[in-house]
Parts: sequence; structure tokens; C-alpha cells
Amino acid sequence: MMVTEWFVFLHLHKSGGSFVNEGLRRHVPGAREVGYHLPASLIPAAARQLPVIGLVRNPWSYYVSWFSFQQQKPRPNALFRVLSDDGRLGFRDTIHRMLDLGRDDALLARLVDLLPRDYGSRGLNLPGFALAPIRGTGLGFYSYLYQYLYAGSGSPAHIGRMEELPQALLMLFDAIGYTASAGLGEYLRSAPRVNSSRHDAYGSYYDAELRDRVASRDALVIGRHGYAFEA
Repeated sequence: MMVTEWFVFLHLHKSGGSFVNEGLRRHVPGAREVGYHLPASLIPAAARQLPVIGLVRNPWSYYVSWFSFQQQKPRPNALFRVLSDDGRLGFRDTIHRMLDLGRDDALLARLVDLLPRDYGSRGLNLPGFALAPIRGTGLGFYSYLYQYLYAGSGSPAHIGRMEELPQALLMLFDAIGYTASAGLGEYLRSAPRVNSSRHDAYGSYYDAELRDRVASRDALVIGRHGYAFEA
């Protein structure tokens, strides 16, 4: 979460937030990081009147990015270790389990028990108590994260599509009446992306069954932001 004098930027996991955070840190006077991946419900009281902006990404792409990033780490996080059975499961089986977290009580209970008890300052930064309410929602993991992050801001957040950077962020600035500096505009147009994972085109990771399950479980994000699957 980045708090500025003019707005709050919320960082949705694996959705371009690290890149934007760095740009705000460099080019928006007084911008400060207040926690990492924290939700709107934890915006400091002094900033609650400010507009909230953020980014989202194609859910099919998110799952590929998340899996690839964790798979390439020497020590993956607890979420990956549980869902992939300590790396023994491939992408499809792991994501099927991820999509079923809200209905598999035993799997969710095991994961909640392994996740941190409170917020920290790195990684996914999702304590067990913050994931537990996914039970019974029918939401995919990414749609749950999206709702968890952006709900509770007091007014609807202004959310752009990560795939349309830098124009998406500049349009969000216009919507809230903020004028980006020349330095920030140049950063958004030319700086390399941050924290990216290495993987092939996301469509190649899916069979028809998994593609359709993401479409169902993540219909909230897909419908609200006009996403479609690209083979």
C-alpha cells in the first residue's frame, strides 16, 4: 500500500504493483509505503478520505505467473507448498486445488494453519485469518484476493488493467484529478517491469477443463474488467 497526499495505491498480488510502487516512490513527493499487499480495510485513518487506485490482471495469466514465480524460487511460500504437494504436482493439478480452496475444508484448514498469524512486510502477506473467509464463497483464489484487497475502501476503487500500462495508470490519475509529473510519466513508459516471472504464453498451460473452471471461479474479475482467454 502506497499512501500519497493525493491518493492511495493498493498493490494486488502479481498484478504490476511492484513496478508502480517503485515509480511512486521515485516520482511522487512524500509517497510512503504503509505495509505490503495490505487491503483497503487497513488504510490509515488519516488517508481514508483519499481516492483509492489499483491494478488487476487477467486471471488465467495470474495463475501462470504465480505458479511459475513460486516454482522458480529456492524456497516457495506455504501456499505453493501446500497446493503443489511440495512441488510434486504440476500446474494443472495445483491450480485445480487453488480454485477449490473455498470448498475443500481440509485443504483450507491445513493452509490456514501454516500461514502467518499476522501481517508482515514481504511476500504474499496473507495471514491465515485473512484467507479463511474464502470458505464457501465459490470464488477463485485471485477473485478472492481482488475482493479482499479492494473492498472496504469506503468508496469504489478506481482499478485499471495491468496489461494496459502505462495508459491504464495515467487514466486512473485523470479520473481522480491527479496530474502525473514528467518523471513519473517517463518511468511508466520506459522503466523495466519489476518482479516478473519467466513463463510461456499463458494459454499454453491450460486444457479446456481448467480454462473453464477459471472462467467460472473468477467470473467476478473476468466480467467486471472484460477479460477473455487467449489461446
